[in-house]
Formats: sequence, structure tokens, C-alpha cells
Amino acid sequence: MLAQYIADRSHAVNKSLQQYLALSDVPAGLLEAMSYSIEAGGKRLRPILVLAVLDAFGKPYEMGLAIACAVEMIHTYSLIHDDLPAMDNDDFRRGRPTNHKVYGEAMAILAGDALLTQAFETLCEAERAGVPAGDVLRISREMAVYAGPKGMVGGQVADMEGENRTLTLGELQYIHRHKTGDLLVFCVRAGAIAAGATPHQLAALTRYGEHIGLAFQVKDDILDVAGDEAKLGKPVGSDEKSHKSTYPSLLGMERSKEVLSHSVSEAKKALREAGLANDAVLAELAAYIMERDH
Repeated sequence: MLAQYIADRSHAVNKSLQQYLALSDVPAGLLEAMSYSIEAGGKRLRPILVLAVLDAFGKPYEMGLAIACAVEMIHTYSLIHDDLPAMDNDDFRRGRPTNHKVYGEAMAILAGDALLTQAFETLCEAERAGVPAGDVLRISREMAVYAGPKGMVGGQVADMEGENRTLTLGELQYIHRHKTGDLLVFCVRAGAIAAGATPHQLAALTRYGEHIGLAFQVKDDILDVAGDEAKLGKPVGSDEKSHKSTYPSLLGMERSKEVLSHSVSEAKKALREAGLANDAVLAELAAYIMERDH
């Protein structure tokens, strides 16, 4: 069930992304570099979360396609910049050469900048799909907060500053909560706001998002040690090479797996507290995060 759901919603997101990136009056080289990383695929977990929340409320998922595409643009820009020599210096992403390896560092930086700003224009299209203007404004502000210096970018800075030293568990949790978790929390909250969630439902779904965000990053840490390079589409052991602290390096592999399992259990508990009409897909997505191999 979940595999078919992901395939169906990913197809809808990919089709919409093509439409939103069919831009005129844009330099051809810039548009090519933007599209190269967007079309590289990936799990599309973030946009699917937006749509799955709308489905759980019994709302048409089409209402959330502009939001879903906007968040995927934000995510992709962050990956382009993460891969740059000044940051993680990676040669491969999603099984393909990284953006700067194909288009050069300057164009990769600009392609990331363009996707970041294009995300906010795309988000505004949600009003055409039936999301009230006031909610679009609220979602736009939250996207800026969760993706900005208080959120994802702040987490990336903390991650960078944590290289070549052993972090405390609290420092590592801060990095994971913001670098990876905040954008996942935003996806859940954005879908809930668009669906007209009550304050109680929004609070419960926020907790769900926080727990799956932690689970996602702990699983990434585990895969970086014990994953299959062919399935990951990038080399394993990159965290160790960069001298980064991870859950396995601080807690050991078995304890890390326990943290992962507990986070997924807490996510499902929060989901039940939201009392949604059809939360099966969201529950399965939490389990998928724990069981995934890439």
C-alpha cells in the first residue's frame, strides 16, 4: 500500500515540479542546473508528508501540491550547497555527480539561490488550489523560520562547527533537530494548516513531525556506517571522514537503534492523539523511515 502511495504522490509532485520550473526569461544554463538537481529524484519524503497530512484530513491532496513543490525546492537547494567544496565536498548525490561537479561551483551556488527564492513564489500558488490566503501567508512565514537561521541553516552551521571534535549528546540533538528535523516538522505543519487543523491537532502533529525528524537523522547516521553504497547513491563513511559526531559514534550502534525505534513509537503515539480520520499512511511513513535502506 505505502509503496504505491509513494509512487502515485511522487508522480504528482514530479509533474508539478516540471510545471513550476518551466520558467521563461531565465538564463538557460541556470535553469538547466536547477532542473538537474530537482530531477535527480530522491525519496520525495518531504513533499509526500505535506500531501499525506491533507489526505489524513480527508482533503484533496491537490491543495498541497504547490506547498509540496516549494519544500522540495528548499530541500534541493540545501543539498546543492551542502555538497560544495566549502561544506561537505561531496562528488555524488542521489547516484549522480553533484551539481558543482557538472556546472561548476559558481553556477551551483546560484542554482541553489534560485531554488530557494523560487520556492516562495511557488508556495504562493497554493491560494489558487484553495488554501485561504491567510493560511498561505502563515505557511510562508513558517517555511522561512524552519528553513532559515533559527532552523535548517542554523543546524547546518552547528554541524559545520562541530567537525573535528566530539560533541555532547545535547549538541548533537540540536544539530539533528534543526538541520534535518525542522524541515520535516514544517512539512507536517504546513499540510495541517492547509487542511484547517485545530490547535490540538496541530500540536499533536508537530510532535509527530519532531519524532520522525529525529528518527530520520538517526537512521541516516546508521546508514552512513552500515548502509549499502549502491542504494544510498553516495559513499558510506562520509561522517567519519569529516570527523563528525553521530549517534553511533556517541551511543554505539545498538543504543542508536533503540533511539530510532523509540522515536518511531513516540511519533505513532502523537499521531493517534491527533485523532485524524485516516492516519494509516502517516503511521506507515513513520515505520518506513525506520526500515528504509537509503
